[in-house]
Amino acid sequence: MEDAGALPIEVDVSNLNMGDVIDVYPYKGEVRKPRNRRTAGDLRNWKTDVLIDEVRAGGRIPLIIGRGLTTKAREALGLPHSDVFRQAKDVAESDRGFSLAQKMVGRACGVKGIRPGAYCEPKMTSVGSQDTTGPMTRDELKDLACLGFSADLVMQSFCHTAAYPKAS
Repeated sequence: MEDAGALPIEVDVSNLNMGDVIDVYPYKGEVRKPRNRRTAGDLRNWKTDVLIDEVRAGGRIPLIIGRGLTTKAREALGLPHSDVFRQAKDVAESDRGFSLAQKMVGRACGVKGIRPGAYCEPKMTSVGSQDTTGPMTRDELKDLACLGFSADLVMQSFCHTAAYPKAS
């Protein structure tokens, strides 16, 4: 749900009853009962610090696209890094090593490895597809604001279709 821009609320509901009306104040981190203005829940422990930005953007993908466009535009204009977007807090340091998967994701994020609960946005340098399913794929990519690939390598194997490229 949160990837779609929904705000997941996890609070202790022991002091709420069926039919209670509540007011949610996400920036204050509170859930209140409007009738007596008492606090009915504490929202300050979000799963990630960027969750509110994800909701404001309408989902994680629009946030990533918007943050990327902002960064590239500011670089092109010679402006310093923007502090408009919240930054995720680093997870606690550990002397344990990384699994191979943690190392692979870490490499794509420009760090040694990624710990559970960490937030990162991997930089994609290649795009692979076994085939194209026609307009559906193009429409899906347009929905993600992908009108072209900026990856270093884009590969399409056509292994699931009879529409192989023909020699001229």
